[in-house]
Amino acid sequence: MRRAVAFVGLLGIVAAGVSLATMPTARSAASEQRTFLIPGSDGYGVADCISSKAECGTVVANAWCEAQGFGKAVSFGVAAREDFTGSVAKPAAATEAPAQPLSITCGD
Repeated sequence: MRRAVAFVGLLGIVAAGVSLATMPTARSAASEQRTFLIPGSDGYGVADCISSKAECGTVVANAWCEAQGFGKAVSFGVAAREDFTGSVAKPAAATEAPAQPLSITCGD
């Protein structure tokens, strides 16, 4: 009886190893480019670096891409008006307009 249980357990371990070996990695799934839109008022100061294209913008954009499973940032900056829907109603004139979203394009 012990041999049968040990054999079934061994088969389970081998099957798990084979399935893990054949799973695609995150790097192969991220071989294309992807563009992310980030709110301009995220509260972390990301907009200051990315919108001005300062040296810190490169560091922040690369860190964002690495956190998403990509190699590095291909481009970054303030998002073009046609990149987002703008489906939210415009605020009244007395209130401050929301910050325009930021765009980071990541690739290998």
